[in-house]
Amino acid sequence: MNNNFSKHSRGSLQSYETPKSPSRSTRNVDPLRPNDPLLSSSPSRRRNQNTIFSDRYIPNRMGVDLQAAFSLTNEEVLPDIRSNRNADNEIEIRKEEEANRTFATVLKAELFGDNVPMATADLTGSVASSNGNNNRAKASNSRPGSTGASSSISTAGTPPRSSSSLPHLPMSATSSARQPGNTSSISTYDSDDVLSTPRRKTNLFTYQSPKKSRPVSRDLQQELYSLSPVRQESQKFLLSPQKKARAIAKVPYRVLDAPELSDDFYLNLVDWGQQDVLAVGLGDSVYLWDGSTQSVDRLCNLSNKDKVTSLNWIGTGTHLAIGTSKGLVEIWDATKIKCIRTMTGHSLRVSSLAWNEHILSSGSRDRTILNRDVRIEDHFVNKFESHKQEICGLKWNVDENKLASGGNDNNLFVWDGLNPKPLYQFTEHTAAVKAIAWSPHQRGILASGGGTADKTIKTWNTLTGNMIHNVDTGSQVCNLIWSKNSNELVSTHGYSRNQIIVWKYPSMQQIAQLTGHTYRVLYLSLSPDGETIVTGAGDETLRFWNVFEKNKNNDSPSSVLLGAFSQIR
Repeated sequence: MNNNFSKHSRGSLQSYETPKSPSRSTRNVDPLRPNDPLLSSSPSRRRNQNTIFSDRYIPNRMGVDLQAAFSLTNEEVLPDIRSNRNADNEIEIRKEEEANRTFATVLKAELFGDNVPMATADLTGSVASSNGNNNRAKASNSRPGSTGASSSISTAGTPPRSSSSLPHLPMSATSSARQPGNTSSISTYDSDDVLSTPRRKTNLFTYQSPKKSRPVSRDLQQELYSLSPVRQESQKFLLSPQKKARAIAKVPYRVLDAPELSDDFYLNLVDWGQQDVLAVGLGDSVYLWDGSTQSVDRLCNLSNKDKVTSLNWIGTGTHLAIGTSKGLVEIWDATKIKCIRTMTGHSLRVSSLAWNEHILSSGSRDRTILNRDVRIEDHFVNKFESHKQEICGLKWNVDENKLASGGNDNNLFVWDGLNPKPLYQFTEHTAAVKAIAWSPHQRGILASGGGTADKTIKTWNTLTGNMIHNVDTGSQVCNLIWSKNSNELVSTHGYSRNQIIVWKYPSMQQIAQLTGHTYRVLYLSLSPDGETIVTGAGDETLRFWNVFEKNKNNDSPSSVLLGAFSQIR
């Protein structure tokens, strides 16, 4: 039987070696060459030339130009999540973009890191910036007794060699021991990438209590024994501390009822003075809420069916100017609860007021701005008549002696002092301009917001007359105010969410969105310490929000005299 099998095997081998049977396997025959006459003489069965494509593409790195592929990925084809951009989800969109960017960075490093050196540049750059450029010198360059050869002992990804004198030294230790009779130092595994206890260089054996470092779930240096599917740089990038956004309370810490608080876009009925007293106009009365005692007192009650249409405290917070629906302007001494002066000049309601030391400016529905010097007998010293409709926004920049006015004619004017000719006229808004605010941090920066048909916040450089930013908020802009303590901006809005938005300037990125009012948030004011804002709406409530951080340089003058000299320009 074995003989028959061997004969059959030899016969089969002979059949394999016969080139006249191309249909059978030819494993033991040299491959046919293109010019071989057998290709043309022997009619063999050919395979089907139709290529069958699968629905799955299995990538293969063999034969691919990785440098070219990496260059193509620099275009960062990320999901277009801003196609339906809306201010309501701006914060969520930014978080999603950051997550996509992090994933793309790690993916590039893992795909191309072994062949393209630039693939890991984003990883190392991000880690370096998050660690504050924490670059420490190697032990061989900073410690006495080390030679040039010892500087190349430790290599990334290689575990340290054990020493008889230091058999169980931790991997994160960076100390070195001098061996007697040897000029070179035997250093344990040392690297800049491992957070370790900083130590003095003068005395090696001086006791120093270790500082608590950030806990790490694995030793990033031991790549040979790492269980992570990603490389060391990617691990460090993912574990590096991320800058967290400042936490802002989403709910107000106090809510006050404000019955008869008018739902009129053009009025200004809430103002918080420097004496920590909040003035609120409700119908024909003005009420004062004391922030220190939480008490509420009524300042005045207008007669002859007159209504309160605007409020504004003088800079020191002792006197309150009140505008009425009949065109009168009254000045009240809040400490004495007494009206000390009533001024005329407007034929229609006074919808906005602004103080500049002893100058009080009033804007009216009669389309005029009257500037009043309260030290003299005359009711006003001059008149601005450039607006074509009701003036609903007035703000003085006391430091630069400039007045900004916004009206229902969609115009924003900037006036240089009491000069009746405007310095600038900005016509880019397409709705009424009530929201106006001067930056306390940068000279000449003015922010303005448009109404329902505009929905934008624009910032202007009044030194050059140029527009800096134009941000679509998605809803009616009712008020703007700057933080005293940080370069941030708060805006209040109407339809559709009646929200309050905190912006970071100059990036104009949203920090937080606060909701709670059921009507448009028409009124906004800032506390004297610059930490709290109060908002009022047609839902007849006042809400107090902790929005801004404390002033780090909150050093008050040691005397009244020093405080007065500090205000001299």
